[in-house]
Amino acid sequence: MKDVHRVLIDKLREHSRLSTEDLTAIRNLSYSLRQLDSNEDLVQQGESPKGAALVVEGMVGRYHLQQNGRRQFLSFHMVGDLPDSQGMFLERMDHSICAIGPATAATIPHREILRMFETRPGLGTAIWRETLVDAAIFREAITNNSARTMRARMAHLFCELFYRAEVSKLTDGNAMQLPIGLSQLGDTLGMAIATVNRTISVLRASKTMDFRHGVLTIRNWQGLAKIGEFDPGYLHLKRPPLR
Repeated sequence: MKDVHRVLIDKLREHSRLSTEDLTAIRNLSYSLRQLDSNEDLVQQGESPKGAALVVEGMVGRYHLQQNGRRQFLSFHMVGDLPDSQGMFLERMDHSICAIGPATAATIPHREILRMFETRPGLGTAIWRETLVDAAIFREAITNNSARTMRARMAHLFCELFYRAEVSKLTDGNAMQLPIGLSQLGDTLGMAIATVNRTISVLRASKTMDFRHGVLTIRNWQGLAKIGEFDPGYLHLKRPPLR
């Protein structure tokens, strides 16, 4: 099991400076761990959670549940992400979060995080910046699904996930574990399963990527980024662009 405090420290350092006192404050945070099976909910729409979830292992997805029972996935979150930190400032969650494949999450009490906003304002700003990056990902997803072709929107999603994974040191060379199913891809990008399969085949034929058996492999980063119109600026990370 990964060091939970180290996971949070490494994530916040992707976009913020942390002082020695900030590091001590993080290491003093309490938490509880929860193991999640694939598709198991971590947070359900309408709940009023008392803690913020930190992804420690695996991946989770944020989604809305539609009246017909289908899920509209809104974003995906990997190790180090705080996918429901908005819950500190909202009475009820307006979305659900579930595991994408087996995952582990740590829940940190809201009261302890909110206390840091008062005692360690720089650290509080870093946590708040994490929620702002999350909002930027939402805005980009709206543009992606409404203004880009099928091929471009899938390429863009793959670029974003791989870029974030590489910055967080979750890749293995040009590959990353991506346990997203084809139906989940369709629910994310507004595509039928047949369109998902056809679009993956088109991207494979472009020799820029491959996606099979839960592994995303990048063959030509610049080519895939061009297809997906991907510019990582909206992620607001300190690391330079890839390659």
